[in-house]
Amino acid sequence: MLTILHIKNLALVADLTLELGKGYNVITGETGAGKSILIGALNLVLGERADRTLIRAGSDSCMVEAVFDISRLRAPLAEFLEENGIEPCEDGHLVLKRSFTAAGVNRQFINGSPATLNTLATIGEWLVDIHGPHEHQSLLRPARQLELLDAFGKLQPEREAFSLLVRRVNNLFAEKTSLIVDERTYAQQLDLLRFQVKEITEASLQADEAERVEQDYGRASNAASLLQLAQTALALLSENEGSLLTQAGSVGRSLLELRRIDPSSEPLLNLHEHAVSALRELQSGLSRYADKIELDPSRLAQLEERLNLLQALKRKYGGTLAEVIEFGEDATRKLKALEQRDAEVERINSEISKTEKALLQAGEALSAKRRKIIPQLNKAVSRQLSELGFKQSRFEIELRTDRLPEESDQNHSRAATGAPVNFSQNGFDIVEFQFAPNPGEPARPLRAIASSGELARVMLALKTVLAAEDQIPVLVFDEVDANVGGETGHAVGEKMRQIAKNRQVLCITHLPQVAAPASAHYVATKQTKGNRTVSEIALLAKPERVNELARMLGGKTEAALLHAQALLE
Repeated sequence: MLTILHIKNLALVADLTLELGKGYNVITGETGAGKSILIGALNLVLGERADRTLIRAGSDSCMVEAVFDISRLRAPLAEFLEENGIEPCEDGHLVLKRSFTAAGVNRQFINGSPATLNTLATIGEWLVDIHGPHEHQSLLRPARQLELLDAFGKLQPEREAFSLLVRRVNNLFAEKTSLIVDERTYAQQLDLLRFQVKEITEASLQADEAERVEQDYGRASNAASLLQLAQTALALLSENEGSLLTQAGSVGRSLLELRRIDPSSEPLLNLHEHAVSALRELQSGLSRYADKIELDPSRLAQLEERLNLLQALKRKYGGTLAEVIEFGEDATRKLKALEQRDAEVERINSEISKTEKALLQAGEALSAKRRKIIPQLNKAVSRQLSELGFKQSRFEIELRTDRLPEESDQNHSRAATGAPVNFSQNGFDIVEFQFAPNPGEPARPLRAIASSGELARVMLALKTVLAAEDQIPVLVFDEVDANVGGETGHAVGEKMRQIAKNRQVLCITHLPQVAAPASAHYVATKQTKGNRTVSEIALLAKPERVNELARMLGGKTEAALLHAQALLE
């Protein structure tokens, strides 16, 4: 749900922070007081196009920030944020921020991470439905209508099973397409794969040998220098006149005489013995090292040839030998499939035929279940519309089906050409929600309804019926009370209260009957501060609610106050 909405320098709002609770939240106020600013702010933070004229006069920029509690959101938000490189939500809260300047610079952030407008809009469709003059209405899209129809009929398992079959058959067509090529291309692919497999196989690669070969080549190519350096060190250490070990002997004799005269110098003699031992160990190591050095031109040539081969293979097939080996294994699989092309194509054709048959059966079964539940949904929505003042209205769902052809020569022809199945993963059907507000008029699609008040009440009826299935957590209604009053107003308020048991509802209204059932009542006011007009929105306590409802009833007379008190009770 929406917990905090912070608006700065937008239209008549200078700096406003609105804290909202769960359940039914209503916003009232005089015409022009700034109630619609809430809708405008939400539209901006949900990715709608920015209008620079909305920036408050005298300001260079405006900002809207919204905080949502997403602890119960069922949409795949966490995965979506990770895929788009956006910081995850902390403590179950999602923070959306949008700002733009008079110069036309737009900036938007999700949890502090920079984001695109499209990303913002995608998340917005999971969070909020706005019904009013500035629609953010997922219910107008046929795809969304089909989802709601299936949700009402609890057909999600059938949808997912059908979708799995569509993906399966399309993958089979793609697999077959990679095998069916003209003979010349087929021969070229075979030759290339055979060459690649032969080249990599004959190299007998080991994933960790590159570094070892480079080190061996380095030593072999510098063998003469290494031998000379080792021999020079040995000569200085023990072989030349005046070598280190010869001089160490003289030092030892002096230290023996020193100890004879002064026994306390014993530790110095011990240190000398350790030093001589280390020098002799160094001499032994150098001798062994020099003995292993081979001045072998043929060995050097072998190592150079191996190193060149490894580098050539890495240039062709991958940055590392592990990648080259993996490439070779993949090429071997492809070669095997191509060499058995005819048998493989026959196998795939058989799989396509079986999968398409299952697809046809699943699609027809899904369509049949949809046709069966459509009258139930029509009846339920029409009943809600009657309670909302449309006594003789008609709600209808049109369903059009375009199914897969039967198993036939035509079907085999399509499989032979490798043509994929061009069907939605949601079935063979397209639905359109339609509405006729008056008797004698034809039903028209919801998107063609001109009156925002009519549209809002149709949406309210649908939301009441589908409240348990619809996953969008925040519903905003504007002008839902247009052209209604009396008992219909009471019914609208009751519908809002019912929906708010499962969703957070925000409603902008002029009707006291709609405002009275709300769990929280906010009022928008317009004031003059420092010669500037400022819009503010504040939460009302119960006594203040009575006064506001009385104002909406026509004035703060004793009768209006008593009526307002009765509405609240």
